[in-house]
Amino acid sequence: MAEKKFEEKMKELETIIDELENGNTDLEESIQKYTKAMKLVKECDDKLKQIEEQVNKIVLENGELSDFNIES
Repeated sequence: MAEKKFEEKMKELETIIDELENGNTDLEESIQKYTKAMKLVKECDDKLKQIEEQVNKIVLENGELSDFNIES
């Protein structure tokens, strides 16, 4: 099974949050939804950190990667 895209995970997380805020779920279902939400938060956070690392790299003229630093 293919892994869900970041956007799909965020949409699923939003849906779970809406359901939990609605308050129409019993305790057991709420715990399951909360657990799923925390898993999605971690997966999305990990992906964002990975993307941030990629964005913070620049390719030099010789093809080497270098950290991106803004000089004052």
